Amino acid sequence: MANSNRPSRAASKPKLRKPLRQQNKGRKIFPYPNKNPEPLQSSTEEDSDLIYGRHTVIAALRERQLNRVWIIPQLRYDPRFHSLLLEAKSKGTVIDEVEPKRLSQITEGANHQGIAAQVAPYSYLDLGELIDKAKSAAEQPVIVVCDSITDPHNLGAIIRTAEALGAQGLVIPQRRAVGVTSTVMKVAAGALETLSIARVVNLGRALEELKTAGFWIYGTISDSGKPLHKVELTGAVVLVIGSEGSGLSLQTQKGCDVLISIPLQGKIPSLNASVAAAMVLYETYRQRWSDRLYLDTAPKNMAKEEM
Repeated sequence: MANSNRPSRAASKPKLRKPLRQQNKGRKIFPYPNKNPEPLQSSTEEDSDLIYGRHTVIAALRERQLNRVWIIPQLRYDPRFHSLLLEAKSKGTVIDEVEPKRLSQITEGANHQGIAAQVAPYSYLDLGELIDKAKSAAEQPVIVVCDSITDPHNLGAIIRTAEALGAQGLVIPQRRAVGVTSTVMKVAAGALETLSIARVVNLGRALEELKTAGFWIYGTISDSGKPLHKVELTGAVVLVIGSEGSGLSLQTQKGCDVLISIPLQGKIPSLNASVAAAMVLYETYRQRWSDRLYLDTAPKNMAKEEM
């Protein structure tokens, strides 16, 4: 149930944003874009179309068209793979049985778990498509935005957690951030087959588009934000996760409605980006789950009345 006490978009913004404006009075929030921006330069890893690992390949076999599959003889007729491989072969996928040594060469020594596949490059959604898809999939949609995450392991872990907890999508910037690489696919362990991702040129404009669509933007910072457990994360929300080194950029902070922090008691001043994302996502869904009544936890007399 959405927060009935929270003001509408037409109302004034939360007071937390006012100090940010005062501290940066006179500074331009969004620089004027070049009319002829430089084309995006993809990394070699991102251009790679090789995935590997049992969970990752099984998920891809179920959801995507594969060009080629390499599999060791011991797994070829494994019940987990056999029917999926037959179906893929009927659609034109080439199935190659190879020895483990050859598979290690193909994956350049990665932990392939006996299977690898060649897929088409990841297909991103437009932000508008992602918003429409998220709003049609859930009454209170949750979208995660990653601000300049450069570590593929962190991005893969965030994708896996977001999908597992029920988020409807994820947004990443085109520049100064990692895209969906084979490493990201491996760490995500199949989550990319069901969680949609949009890639945007300008993250600030993307946040404004999300606001226009009715989402409230919550940015995570290491300190000085409102404590996570005191924030009501209901309704359509966007959770913005900062980069590993510098956290949220000042420009991104200005685009947030509320800045939140995870209270820490130890000497370490901040958390890994994927860990922080997991904690904020869990708190978001914990608040929604707390409104539900489960039969195994309901009073016995109430459960009897409903039977």
